Amino acid sequence: MIVAGLALLAVGGADLARRFILARGARIAVLLALAVVLIAVGALSDAIIPAVCAVAIGGVWIRLMPLDATGRASFWPAVLLAVVAASTTALLPARPAPGLIGAAWHLPSPEGEIGFDAAVLALGVLVFVAESGNLVVRAALDREGTWRPVEAGGRYRGGQLRQPQQVATGFQGGRLIGPLERLLVVALTLAGAYSLLAAVLAAKGIVRFPEISKDGETGARAEYFLVGSLVSWVVALGAAFLLWWGVHS
Repeated sequence: MIVAGLALLAVGGADLARRFILARGARIAVLLALAVVLIAVGALSDAIIPAVCAVAIGGVWIRLMPLDATGRASFWPAVLLAVVAASTTALLPARPAPGLIGAAWHLPSPEGEIGFDAAVLALGVLVFVAESGNLVVRAALDREGTWRPVEAGGRYRGGQLRQPQQVATGFQGGRLIGPLERLLVVALTLAGAYSLLAAVLAAKGIVRFPEISKDGETGARAEYFLVGSLVSWVVALGAAFLLWWGVHS
């Protein structure tokens, strides 16, 4: 479990730094600081090898998953990361005594004490479904050549455009809506509120229906919405199941 938690923290933290820190020097400094913190946490919790592996996974992720989603590996690094996270969580459950941190660790909850390994996994899941989830969705859209709008001042280079490029105008909330949607899906799934979850997912389709109804003969907008939404939901549901499995293993 600690391997999956640290790996998701490394990947998610790296993507947040790459997205929001524009200055190259500052971004590199933050990434190095993140690596040092992860290794320090691993050393203090008797998980130095998992921490080093997590830092290596984060480095490979940065190399294979560029922010513009034009990497040759497409979304396959996300698939491999999911396999690694799922297998390590299933085969390596929470440790009873996680080093020096475990000796001082105390985090109560309504369901009982939350262990250090479970807390790291939960934090890793939450960080990953934020910006990294957007990256996975973007890579899937690029892989399938799905039409998507370009941002103002930018240029969409990946995939095969099926409609002329359009410059987006107005409030661009997609990057915020996606993480909030995935966090909500994770929370509702873990809470067992499946009817409310279904209502939220259905509401998204209703809200987007006017835009989709204006689609042309190609059905490009509907394809864009369906591919993006389904990949985003799979990421969120997979993250929720991983966390549930880790906590109950």
